[in-house]
Amino acid sequence: MDLEERVAALEAAVAALTAGRTPGPATFWALEGLRERVGDGVLFTGAVDLPTGAHWEWQQAATTADLLDTDWSALAGGLAALGHPVRLRLLHRVLTGVTSSAELAADETLGTTGQLYHHLRQLVAAGWLRAAARGRYEVPGERVVPLLVVLEGARR
Repeated sequence: MDLEERVAALEAAVAALTAGRTPGPATFWALEGLRERVGDGVLFTGAVDLPTGAHWEWQQAATTADLLDTDWSALAGGLAALGHPVRLRLLHRVLTGVTSSAELAADETLGTTGQLYHHLRQLVAAGWLRAAARGRYEVPGERVVPLLVVLEGARR
């Protein structure tokens, strides 16, 4: 493909985007799949290999109507649990393999032992963490991809 053809293809793609259309199914393949299966809505999906060796795959879709009909204030607890820098640091540590309360307590950036347990309780109550075994924590498998999606959504 020569330069003129490439420029013409780019211009067509930009024109399609600015007209409110997608430039073709190959560009937004996940979006096209969502439209075929659900119609109007949102989809998140992921295949995640963590530094711990754990592998998680997840997908979830919701229609726009379902999301707009939801009482968003009922979601505040789960979002508030993510709204503290120490809790985000805790989740990061757990996802990367620091799972015991003793290891977490040794990290001075997570605060005092009392503060650490306060933050752990908040994350467990919101479902972002669970006690896996005596003194160990994990992000539930069904929450790994949603957590990463929320974090990606928060990036600007």
